[in-house]
Amino acid sequence: MSRQRIDFEAALQHATRSVPWAGVRHSWETTAHRAVRNDRPETNASSLEEGAMCEVMVDGHFGYAATADLSASGLRRAFERAIASTRATSAHKVHAFDDTQRPQASGKFVSPRQRDLDQTGLDEITDCLLAASKAMQISPRVVNRSARAMIIQTRVDYFSSNGSETQQQFQMADVALAATAAHGLQSQTRTWSRTGQFGGEVFDRTHLAEQAGRVARESLDLLDAENCPSGTMDLLLMPDQMMLQIHESIGHPLELDRILGDERNYAGWSFVQPADFGSLRYGSELMNVSFDPTREGQFASYAFDDAGYRADKQMLIEAGVLKRGLGALESQRRSGLAGVANFRSSSWNRAPIDRMANINLEPGADSLDALIGRVGRGVLMTTNRSWSIDDYRNKFQFGCEHGRLIEDGRLGRVVRNPNYRGVTVDFWNRLVGVGSDDSAHGTAFCGKGEPSQVIRVGHASPPCLFRGVEVFGGQS
Repeated sequence: MSRQRIDFEAALQHATRSVPWAGVRHSWETTAHRAVRNDRPETNASSLEEGAMCEVMVDGHFGYAATADLSASGLRRAFERAIASTRATSAHKVHAFDDTQRPQASGKFVSPRQRDLDQTGLDEITDCLLAASKAMQISPRVVNRSARAMIIQTRVDYFSSNGSETQQQFQMADVALAATAAHGLQSQTRTWSRTGQFGGEVFDRTHLAEQAGRVARESLDLLDAENCPSGTMDLLLMPDQMMLQIHESIGHPLELDRILGDERNYAGWSFVQPADFGSLRYGSELMNVSFDPTREGQFASYAFDDAGYRADKQMLIEAGVLKRGLGALESQRRSGLAGVANFRSSSWNRAPIDRMANINLEPGADSLDALIGRVGRGVLMTTNRSWSIDDYRNKFQFGCEHGRLIEDGRLGRVVRNPNYRGVTVDFWNRLVGVGSDDSAHGTAFCGKGEPSQVIRVGHASPPCLFRGVEVFGGQS
């Protein structure tokens, strides 16, 4: 890294002869994919990406140019392209900025881990996945068994002409299991996954085999179950489904660039308006939602965003009232609204935009048993299977893999094809119970932006109880 640091300094000095501010973000990332299907290795792939995004400010306008040529001349050429294109487009800027949108920052971040991923051989990972696949082989009716892992190691270094120097190293894994049971024309799939920042300790053969056996058994249970009943009833969502509920009906609609209209051509708008911050009753008083990249081990934890802005925990919604948006320094300046450190890019060749990171629903006071005990008639739903939401992130319909009826405060029989629908603000105002114990989940595939950027996000939540929700089952 010492030679590259010298090149970055020289490139910044060259750029600032022509512009008042320049920055460079160097990204190095390796990804390994391993997958097993029906006891046979299916995927064995790895990739390496490395490059730099050069950024400049000209006449209050930020512009970029990316390069995979990290030589001194390659970086200079990238900065020259950035300067030329930014100067040519500055007359059409939507807002005039200054270098306060790129604060001076310094520091380091390293993902927590008990065992470094470099000490975990890919053959060991494949053997672990094979064992999980075999653990799902409990019946001839389990017709498809898959286990996969994605292992990601990333380093991001950021330097700027106003003295920023940050180094962040991430180790992440996304491990998933799936069992499909079939009989006649009916098939049902049950899945399990774990995502986060950790090391080789995630590949615990015994734990994965236990989860594999469970999803196989539950796929068979679903095959023999009745369809979920339809009607208005109570709904108890488990944390892995709350992940999707938070993501689609809180995370996306609170992105300030979406509210400002930047995403309307691709990802849509938002029902949230700038005037809603500070006054909109987004949900019941039990609803407290945070932006928290500082939570250790969660999938989207970091110390600095890609503008060098130090990350901290901020409350987005407190006691049901909307307080703060998901907007980085540029969107904060444009909108006049409070935001967070969420200027994030998916790769070295993408400019950062407003993104989710860890968006978490804060724990409440109830145990899971207490939540179940408060239900007269309802359904407990686990694990997302399908989703649909309109361009304003307002009307939605979500389906889950697994359901359990709740009658008179008791957990009852399994039902298949459980679904529910609602409208965002009305739905969250039906929140009547929040569990005391949360768990963290995430996805590596949140898409947004033009050109497209697929990024990793995390969501933690306890079980949550909603009163009077429209529930429906699949076709018989």
